[in-house]
Amino acid sequence: MKKISLSLFALTLTTTAFANTPLPDVAPATEGQHVFINIPQQRLFLYTNGKLTKAYPVAVGKAMTQTNLGEHKIGVKAFNPTWHIPKSIQKERGDNVKTIPPGPKNPLGPVFVRLGDPKLGLGIHGTNVPSSVPGVRSHGCVRMKSPDALEFAKTISTGSPAHVIYQMATLNEDANKNLWLAAYRDPYGKKNLDTAALKKSIEAWTKAHGKNINTKRVDAILKNRTGQANCLTCVKGVKLKVPLKSLAWTAGSSAYSKPKAMPKPAPVKDDVLPSGSEIEIDAGDDTVKPVIPTPATPQTTQPVAPSNAAASEANVPVPASNYVPAPAYPTQEIPADAEPTELLF
Repeated sequence: MKKISLSLFALTLTTTAFANTPLPDVAPATEGQHVFINIPQQRLFLYTNGKLTKAYPVAVGKAMTQTNLGEHKIGVKAFNPTWHIPKSIQKERGDNVKTIPPGPKNPLGPVFVRLGDPKLGLGIHGTNVPSSVPGVRSHGCVRMKSPDALEFAKTISTGSPAHVIYQMATLNEDANKNLWLAAYRDPYGKKNLDTAALKKSIEAWTKAHGKNINTKRVDAILKNRTGQANCLTCVKGVKLKVPLKSLAWTAGSSAYSKPKAMPKPAPVKDDVLPSGSEIEIDAGDDTVKPVIPTPATPQTTQPVAPSNAAASEANVPVPASNYVPAPAYPTQEIPADAEPTELLF
């Protein structure tokens, strides 16, 4: 009974922890499921019939092994996968280990969900290093904490659209009709934040609601990029109240982001591989030494198409200075009268 109670408590904490996650400016499908992954924000959003279902923290690809932007589809699923180590990584490990069976040492965690064309070598999967999520540190895959990965895999349908986007800011109206702005760092050096459109949207919203905003405060938030949602219209101490509505700020509009009617995908039977199936893909965490598992009893597995070998990168330890640690995004609010300052981290 104690174990069940603790599990339910942990699930409640996980659910509420990201219930107030700022929303990007996206147009989810009006019918069916639609996944959005915002790289700078390090979050995965699941929409169902145009409404937000869940927001998850994720680790995304490093600058050298970026997660492919654009439109993809959810593919095959493999529960309790066996990790077939790509030859490039086998060579770097030098321990003659070719596969790692399901279990606590498997970097794919308890489930793997294919993301896009198998030639891209992308997937959404769990991890054996939960502290690596969120972050900018994978070989291109989208890494989730294992309980989240299981929940997501059991919820999402094969064939659902999935967009990987790159929005460095979010602009949301909360339930109290206050406006909240968050700005994120630029892990891939895209420098694509359209500040003109963002400020145009803020100005249009304030005029429509008869409110005033300190422009220096906006500049400070955009310069510091803490990832923390800051209220532009609140008095000090006011907290964000859900539900949130994203503004269509990428178009410079004060209107809300709206679902978009899209051709409904043809019904697809959920594609699930047998438990223990081999998945060949770049995985693992750069801060963790290669593991040498205890020899396991051979099991029958069903291999899937290997990832693009050219995109492989050795899964070996590297100095801490050679990777980008997961940003903490501290709970810090920019003062209402703040001047633009240097980055806080």
